[in-house]
Amino acid sequence: HVQLVESGGGSVQAGGSLRLSCAVSVSSANDYCLGWFRQAPGKEREGVAAIMILGATTYYADSVKGRFTISQDNAKNMVYLQVNSLKAEDTAMYYCAADRGVCPQLSRPTDWIYWGQGTQVTVS
Repeated sequence: HVQLVESGGGSVQAGGSLRLSCAVSVSSANDYCLGWFRQAPGKEREGVAAIMILGATTYYADSVKGRFTISQDNAKNMVYLQVNSLKAEDTAMYYCAADRGVCPQLSRPTDWIYWGQGTQVTVS
């Protein structure tokens, strides 16, 4: 059983920062890839970053490179998404996702198996 719980969203002004958190409940966490996705109203779900728990290899969408950073704290079973220099177009519901084994492509959210409920980020 895999449980993902996001937190840390909120309302910020353009140029601001947030740190999103994903609490991961899973046995053998090292076997998983964790990812962050976002979905704005009326738009498709978009992958922004992913991390292999074992080895900490990271992947980013081109649209967020240099502004977003994914990281993990294995001792706490947490995955984070630091989001900096926020823009109005970053406004979306942000979701944590997981899959066992190698990371599915960020461009293929339907390939990811496990999802959290999301945390809202609003940039004004």
